[in-house]
Amino acid sequence: MRLTCPYCGSRDHQEFTYRGDATAVRPALNNTSIDDHNAYIFDRSNPDGVHQELWNHTSGCRTHLVVERNTVTHEVLSCKPVGPFARKLK
Repeated sequence: MRLTCPYCGSRDHQEFTYRGDATAVRPALNNTSIDDHNAYIFDRSNPDGVHQELWNHTSGCRTHLVVERNTVTHEVLSCKPVGPFARKLK
């Protein structure tokens, strides 16, 4: 599988580290429910089809990316930088 980093171009997926589900919503810091925090950490779905995942370009520019891909065919639909340090693309 190849991922296209917006800054470095097309690269083998081995240059990247999978960081998890990009759609998971972290509980608020003032939420003291152990069940809510456990669910955020441990309860994950395993979807068939198009899904958004968080990846890090660890062997490249170290940018975090949201990768939209089909989990059945491994077709990568998009790779977009995320986070407060994401550089603007021209």
